[in-house]
Amino acid sequence: MQVYTVRNAHEALAVLLSAIDREGVERQSRNGPVLMFPMPITICYEKPTERVLFWPERDANPFFHFFEALHMLAGRNDVAFPAYFAKQILEYSDDGTTLHGAYGHRWRKAFKFDQLREIVTRLRQDPNCRRQVLQMWHAGWDLGRDGKDLPCNIAATFQINVNGQLDMVMFNRSNDTIWGAVGANVVHFSVLQEYVAGAVGVPVGRYWQVSANMHVYKNDVYTRCRPIAAAEPDPWRWRNSNPYDTVQPFDLFTTDHIMNTKERWFLWDVELDRLFSSWQCPGAREFTLPFFRDVAVPMLQAYHIYKTMNRPKCYTEAKDRALKRVAAMDWQRAGGEWIMRRFDKWVAGVDVGV
Repeated sequence: MQVYTVRNAHEALAVLLSAIDREGVERQSRNGPVLMFPMPITICYEKPTERVLFWPERDANPFFHFFEALHMLAGRNDVAFPAYFAKQILEYSDDGTTLHGAYGHRWRKAFKFDQLREIVTRLRQDPNCRRQVLQMWHAGWDLGRDGKDLPCNIAATFQINVNGQLDMVMFNRSNDTIWGAVGANVVHFSVLQEYVAGAVGVPVGRYWQVSANMHVYKNDVYTRCRPIAAAEPDPWRWRNSNPYDTVQPFDLFTTDHIMNTKERWFLWDVELDRLFSSWQCPGAREFTLPFFRDVAVPMLQAYHIYKTMNRPKCYTEAKDRALKRVAAMDWQRAGGEWIMRRFDKWVAGVDVGV
């Protein structure tokens, strides 16, 4: 098994695309030809909360990644909410209403109890516990199923390391490097790790993703992203000049007032539910915690402006009015760059839709 140790998501994409260009073996799949690593691989993220991708070639949708991660923590399986940010996710729903393999629903509801609450409670009681396994794969539901959506990530473990930090290991049966592993998944699961760590009351440690089958589809997206791979041997572009040298992640559990860990955890879940009950018209005054009030709400408002306001005003209003209120500098920067790439295409007469 090959292990790739990286600082963060931005660095990981360059490292893995370069590696698969060198080592990848061409195979056929149900979705066309792929380049596949010849053996299982592990990615070790040293700073998992540095989760945002900034590569313009990848053109990752930060709004989709951010809100899909919250959709998971809320335990939801409806497809309508994530489809608001990325309508192609509708292709993965068997019934047009729900997602069969929705991770968050399996974390919190599908197995008839809240796995995250149990894991947090046990680790708070016994920081040395090694039994905390989060299950996503269900043999009775998934093995042999021919549906559109099966869990690619199948289980995770949580342990507090010798330095008192929460480590997470995610086990994956098969995933695409560009869209899955170092795209959506690194956001989803680093947010999950930070949530569990904050609820337990310990710092975030390292995040390992173990993938039995890591691949890239040989399509136009891969062609567009290949310049990122070419940057990997050039330390000036990504190792010594990482975007996270100038922006800092925003702690999910930041508070304005003194409260204990259990109180913060309870309030966080309350405000997460509140966000989803009012997501079509959120107001910052409804929230106490800075993460929701100063990050999630203005991110959502910026995307609403982008989706609903006439062009070209929607681009400048979303970037210069709503996004400027986002306290998380990484999400603010990524959101602004993503919107302005769409503005540039609009000016060039390219229809990118909404």
